[in-house]
Amino acid sequence: MVMTSHSTALAANPVLRVPPASPAAAAAYFGASLAFHADVSDVASALAADGDPGFVVLDSRSTASWDQGHIPGAVHLPTALIPEQAAALLDPAVPVVTYCWGPGCNGATRAALALAQLGFQVKEMLGGFEYWVREGFAYETWEGGARRAADPLTAPVDAADCGC
Repeated sequence: MVMTSHSTALAANPVLRVPPASPAAAAAYFGASLAFHADVSDVASALAADGDPGFVVLDSRSTASWDQGHIPGAVHLPTALIPEQAAALLDPAVPVVTYCWGPGCNGATRAALALAQLGFQVKEMLGGFEYWVREGFAYETWEGGARRAADPLTAPVDAADCGC
């Protein structure tokens, strides 16, 4: 077998050492990912629009974490309490978007799993509360409303959205 300079570069390149998936496999994977995940900006945009966004936001963290800061209008239901309280707090016909602290926490994933096992339609909000705050969206604490300036590493400084 004769190796071309292109195939030599592919073999030496850690990104392409394992070749990309076929376009059909990539479309299936990324389509499935979007069925399971929502990002902070999309959730904020849907909540800010007039009318019912068509979903409820669920904060799966502890009461101390909730008091420290949470998304306005979110339902507070710690993951451990989902099996006994979800049916009383949530409408099974309304999709649920879960969040926890941030990308380093899998609490929203565990909450989404618990809700799905109970028959709820669910998505996980990527970035969690950390990215909600870092992108400059308003939040509530036990003391009242708050908002920080957008972090220029996570959100455009002078634009309504990132354009993606």
